[in-house]
Amino acid sequence: TAGIKKDIENLYEAVPQLVNVFKIKEKIGEGTFSSVYLATAQLQTGCEEKMALKHLIPTSHPLRIAAELQCLTVAGGQDNVMGVKYCFRKNDHVVIVMPYLEHESFLDILNSLSFEEVREYMFNLFKALRRIHHFGIVHRDVKPSNFLYNRRLKEYALVDFGLAQGTPDTKIELLKTTHSEDQQGSCSQNKPTVALGNGVSVGVTAPKQIAQQSASKAADKRSSSISKIQIKQGRGGKEDSVHHSVQRSVFGERNFNVYSSTYQENTNTKLIKQAKMIDVSSRKLVTKKRITSTKPASNGAARKAASGCPSNLTCDCYGTDRVCSVCLSRCQQVAPRAGTPGFRAPEVLTKCPTQTTAIDMWSAGIVFLSLLSGRYPFYKASDDLTALAQIMTVRGSRETIQAAKTFGKSVLCTQVVPAQNLRTLCEKLRGTNSSCKRSQGDVPSKSVNDSALPVAADKPCAPETLGKQIQHLQSFQEGDSALEVKATDMKGWDQVPDEAYDLLDKLLDLNPATRITAKEALLHPFFKDMRL
Repeated sequence: TAGIKKDIENLYEAVPQLVNVFKIKEKIGEGTFSSVYLATAQLQTGCEEKMALKHLIPTSHPLRIAAELQCLTVAGGQDNVMGVKYCFRKNDHVVIVMPYLEHESFLDILNSLSFEEVREYMFNLFKALRRIHHFGIVHRDVKPSNFLYNRRLKEYALVDFGLAQGTPDTKIELLKTTHSEDQQGSCSQNKPTVALGNGVSVGVTAPKQIAQQSASKAADKRSSSISKIQIKQGRGGKEDSVHHSVQRSVFGERNFNVYSSTYQENTNTKLIKQAKMIDVSSRKLVTKKRITSTKPASNGAARKAASGCPSNLTCDCYGTDRVCSVCLSRCQQVAPRAGTPGFRAPEVLTKCPTQTTAIDMWSAGIVFLSLLSGRYPFYKASDDLTALAQIMTVRGSRETIQAAKTFGKSVLCTQVVPAQNLRTLCEKLRGTNSSCKRSQGDVPSKSVNDSALPVAADKPCAPETLGKQIQHLQSFQEGDSALEVKATDMKGWDQVPDEAYDLLDKLLDLNPATRITAKEALLHPFFKDMRL
């Protein structure tokens, strides 16, 4: 198109060194921080070689660019990790040149992959993760579009280290600097609450915002009137390209009521003593300001007004659908949250400050979940706490709350949600259960609308029916595409071993400390007959 041609011309103009070396063919990818082009280079032998040119946006921090390059040069080039051939710079424009791997769109091949191909795919993904984790690199953005796959050649490549961070003992020198910078933080100017509609909101509280025992009774009364977890079927994800098959996420936009705060042992006792010292007139003043205010103040104005509140005041908004001025005046905990929505681990969603390579293993687990269920994207949420609530509907609310405590977070949920059986869930979604078998090549020609849900979309879902609803969320309507097929046509999906779901369970371990590592995953019985 004219727009892409203009972009190519602008790139030649910005980095003139490219003109004599590469012939840029087309733009093959575009992200938030870069654009990728397919180009050919004329070799001395007279042959042409395809290259991928990654043009980083001029506003990228020089240290971040250098760190990405160091990841590619040190860890790349083997074990399915993309390497680097050249790098060109002119002023603030940087172009990284990498080998080009022709690859398929994940969405295009998802429903035609055999089970054995899925096994090979995950094995090679873990090889790449083992490689980068050995060097202390946390990729932070593991997802299908960053793990290139050539189905015919059975070649793989983990790409895009633009968001990579280093572990405390990383071997990538430049990531040590970025790691220390990422740990620094100040008072965030973001409002610590997110409206989800229908009067329901979610909030993340700072360490001192955990509720006091003295105020718990009042909070309980208020929380009882808050909406319970309400699930609404939304429109699923769709790839940008019009050539891609239409797929739906298992979870669309929904209304949830989930709260997250920092958990500390014995903090309640200390805060009770502090609460007795509060001047009653001060609390009335804060309340009066909140009630008499008729105009919705902007986030900045609210924080400015709240900044004058005495620091020793304790809040009384815990477990409610509002954030008081006391909480607004406090510093929020700062933690890395870079990554793609739907693939972020629970410790990322709850702003855990210490994040390890385990977050990459969670993302790999989500990829595996999509492969086993035939659904991509599996999760789709507009904010972190909605994403956490969606995780609860598969892994269980009690389990999520318990795991959060292990990394210093307290999560409050207004409804108990049972954990799903992973095999049952995946087989229902893929359509390979005994009651409904279909050809894996069959992709629905049209999206199933909201009316296909077993529970009305505009009504809260009862706890006892929530599990059944999740299992049936993406079932195809009986009729047009439901076919009885022979076992030989199932491509192995009728004989998925228990080891597959055991590995999935270990990847989606809510506790990052016990989550399986890439090295351990390669030794899992699921890959028993595959060589490293």
